[in-house]
Amino acid sequence: MTSTSTSPLLVERQGSVLILRLNRPERLNALNNTLIGAISTELKTYELDATVRSVVITGVGRAFSAGADITEFQQHIHAGPSASVVNFMRPGQELTRQIETYPKPIIAAVNGLAYGGGCELVESIHMAVASETARFSKSEINIGIIPTFGGTQRLPRNVGRKAAIELILTGRVFTAEEAVSLGLVNQVVPEDQVLSTAVALGKLIAQKPAVSVSAALHAIHRGMDASIEDGLAIEQAAFQLIVGSHDVSEGVDAFVEKRPPKFLGSSI
Repeated sequence: MTSTSTSPLLVERQGSVLILRLNRPERLNALNNTLIGAISTELKTYELDATVRSVVITGVGRAFSAGADITEFQQHIHAGPSASVVNFMRPGQELTRQIETYPKPIIAAVNGLAYGGGCELVESIHMAVASETARFSKSEINIGIIPTFGGTQRLPRNVGRKAAIELILTGRVFTAEEAVSLGLVNQVVPEDQVLSTAVALGKLIAQKPAVSVSAALHAIHRGMDASIEDGLAIEQAAFQLIVGSHDVSEGVDAFVEKRPPKFLGSSI
């Protein structure tokens, strides 16, 4: 690990996979501005590092993240609406936007509870693996607020409008099994396999051509809010960007020649 055990964020590498561990277990990995800033900084640091092909975000202890740090939020609330938006809401929204638009796949290894802002992290992350013991909640309504890190917009895109409304307005806790049935997470695994499964997924994707992985992420993200006509244009532009690359030629040639491809932009 490249951070000390007292750092709010622990950083390590497993080959081509960067692992970010939220490290405030005594606060159930609550997201204060220091932790939010640390995540953002590490993502920026490794965005152009070609040796990093995917990112896994997980938590230390029994929580993925209990959400925003309410003690810090209380101070902003008492300072007034403008302070609440600038110092609380905006940093969280900027982080989830950064994650959502990141050019490399980000995978959540949800090792425990993911409430409020922690659930919003999962919503913005590209893929998610959850422990059988993981629990989720859109808990903001229980303290009188609404989701503030993008949850009112992303949860409906993840699980559908009616399911999102019910979860946001009730604040109820739901299981990993329900999360996968809703489409919030990709798979549920035993607790001791959640991180290794997420890392294995990252390494699998690392075997694919980097330029095509990035182009696919870009097209999917840009197309989510577009008409089908505009979405097809986005897809065409992404294809035109990659079709002249070595890896596309290599992939097609290898298929025709019935051999494994040797992509330049891939790693194990």
